Amino acid sequence: MDKKILFISIMALLIIGLLSACGNDTEKTDEAASESEAKTRVYQAENGDVEIPVEPKKVAVLAHIYVGNVLKLGVTPVAVNEWVKGNKFFGDQLEEVEVVPDGAIEKLIELEPDLIITFTNDQNIKKYSQIAPVVALTNTNYDYLEQHLEIGEILGKEKEAQEWVDEWNTKAAEAKEKVKAAIGEDATVLVIEQVEKVTYIYGQNWGRGTEVMYQALGIKAPEKVKTDVFGPGYKAISPEVISDYAADYIFVGVGEDAADPSFTQTSVWKELPAVKNGNVFKFDSESFWFNDAITLEHQLEFVVDSLTKK
Repeated sequence: MDKKILFISIMALLIIGLLSACGNDTEKTDEAASESEAKTRVYQAENGDVEIPVEPKKVAVLAHIYVGNVLKLGVTPVAVNEWVKGNKFFGDQLEEVEVVPDGAIEKLIELEPDLIITFTNDQNIKKYSQIAPVVALTNTNYDYLEQHLEIGEILGKEKEAQEWVDEWNTKAAEAKEKVKAAIGEDATVLVIEQVEKVTYIYGQNWGRGTEVMYQALGIKAPEKVKTDVFGPGYKAISPEVISDYAADYIFVGVGEDAADPSFTQTSVWKELPAVKNGNVFKFDSESFWFNDAITLEHQLEFVVDSLTKK
C-alpha cells in the first residue's frame, strides 16, 4: 500500500476515534447535568418559588410546631429551636439534635443544612437564605392534617404523609364512637391553661389537644367558647368569668413542676359542676402545646383514656 494512503487511513481512524470519544464525553456530561437537575425541584412557598432538594437530608426546622411532623416522616432534623425540647412525646428523638436559638446564624452555618423550614414572620429569613434554601410557612394557613401533608410535600414524602393521615382518620373515627358511648352526644369540653398568671381558654385549632377534642372526636364546645374563641383560637379571661365558659369536662394545662394554676383555688372554680363531679383532667402543657403527628397520637390516647375510664 502506498505510504501516503496508509498515513491518511491511520489519521482518519484517529479522528473517528476522537470524535467518538468526544461524543461519549458529551453524553456523560449531559447525563451528569440531568442527574444534577433531578436532585432539586422548585417548591412554591409563601416566600416565593424556592429551589429545594428533592430529598432533603439535613433539615433545620426552626418553626417548632413542625418538628414532630418531620420526625414522623422519618427525617431527624439537624437543628431545632429551644421550644421543642420540653415535648416529652418526642422521647429521645431529639437527643443529638442541635438547638439553634433565634438568629444564631453562625451556629446554623456550622451545621450546613440543605433546607431550612421556618415561619413567614421569622425576621431572619434573608440571612437564612444565604445558608440554604428557606421554606417559610404560616401555621394558621393549614389545619392540623393539611399541615402534615404540606410538610410531606416539602420533604418529598407525600405518600408517607398521606398514609399517616388515612390511618389517623380511621383511628379517630373508632375513638370517636368509643368516647360518644362513654360521655354521650351532647357532652361539652373546655381546654384551659394559665400562662404567666394569665388564664387562657382555647378554640378548635390551637394545639393543647383542641384538634383532637373538637375536630377528630367531634366533642362539642360550650356555646360561649364557640362564639368567643373559635375565631381567634384563644382568649384571655378573668378567673371570675370561668363559669360562663364551663363545660361538662375540663382539661387543664399545668407545668411539670409548677403548682396548680391559681384559678383552681377560686370559689368560682370550685363550684363548677365538672370540678364537683371529678371531670377535670390535667395535661402537661409543654408536651400538649403542639399539634404535629407524633403529639396528636399521644393526645388522642390521653383524651380517650381520660374520658372513657371515668
